[in-house]
Amino acid sequence: MSDDLSKRKPQDTSKVNLNETWELEYWSNKFGVTKEKLKEAVKAVGTSAAEIQKYLEK
Repeated sequence: MSDDLSKRKPQDTSKVNLNETWELEYWSNKFGVTKEKLKEAVKAVGTSAAEIQKYLEK
């Protein structure tokens, strides 16, 4: 059985990587925000998923 590449998950879920299109899609879906809002959050607080979540909850 081959892997379903449409259902990717980052290996390190503590850090957000916006350099891969599929990760940008994954994280924006996970946080329930647009890609632009996610990029704004990363710019504001860095790549820590926990810090991004706190930022987005404001």
